[in-house]
Amino acid sequence: MKKIFEREGVFVEYKERRVETARNDVLVHREENPTRLWWELKEAIKGKRVKIVVYEVEESD
Repeated sequence: MKKIFEREGVFVEYKERRVETARNDVLVHREENPTRLWWELKEAIKGKRVKIVVYEVEESD
């Protein structure tokens, strides 16, 4: 196997917004937006047979 892509970052930005309706019901609006990193990955693997492994990176303060 040959490494074709190795980057670190957020692939999809996720937002959640709670909205109260006129009948006091609560709706959750979810929004997902792909980032530039997502599009770079998509272009790198387009048309190739790949194995994708994802690791969560711990944030250090």
